[in-house]
Amino acid sequence: MARKRSSQTLLKRPRNPDRDETGNRGKVINRFVENDLIRRVSYETYRDKVRDVYDGPQGAVLAACSLISLHSPLGDRLLRTRKFDLRGAKRILDVGSGAGQIAKHLLKYADADARVTCFDLSAEMMRRARNRLKSKAPHYLVADLARLPFASGTFDCVTCGYVLEHVPDAALGLGELARVMQPGGRMMLLATEDSFSGAFTSRLWRCRTYNRAEIKRVCRDIGLVWHKELWFTPLHKMMRAGGICVELVKS
Repeated sequence: MARKRSSQTLLKRPRNPDRDETGNRGKVINRFVENDLIRRVSYETYRDKVRDVYDGPQGAVLAACSLISLHSPLGDRLLRTRKFDLRGAKRILDVGSGAGQIAKHLLKYADADARVTCFDLSAEMMRRARNRLKSKAPHYLVADLARLPFASGTFDCVTCGYVLEHVPDAALGLGELARVMQPGGRMMLLATEDSFSGAFTSRLWRCRTYNRAEIKRVCRDIGLVWHKELWFTPLHKMMRAGGICVELVKS
């Protein structure tokens, strides 16, 4: 006699091909809009293309774009209100500094004796950052997130604002950042999320997007504790908007 199917079997739904490995429904339209250059070429070729973008006219208007999109003033608010607390940090690394949008906030809210290091893949962006910040306090250099020229355990604080999406997988960038962080060091990570607005950002800046669960999994695997999620405003938290913004701690 045939065995009766359990209620669990009856309720089980067939696997949806548009569902990704994290269990979230894939958003076909977002994948269509998102720029896929990073997945089609070698990392070296992609890195050169990104450098061209930021060396050129788009990079020249980056600071203005950050202001218009409110990322710059909202980032200032995160540090000013101590949602990400810089107090006590003595060696701070600002990743992919661009035109110095986050570095500007670091100079305002970090301890007076803190040493700030700024780097970017684009030498032209570093020149723009120097001109915009009008400060000799930071140490400026050109470097690649995937191959950082720092000794392990150099920094006790890292800020990484919308840079991780310029490497092909999160483990490549986060692994290098974890390496140069001291145990107990903290990181403020902002990354473009796999939403429609994130896909549009990807198209504009030739970057990829990340799934929140994917970032969490990588952090767990490399010893970065997902300490707390950060939100620009209560409205951003309610709407789950603003991309991925989190404080990570190296275990």
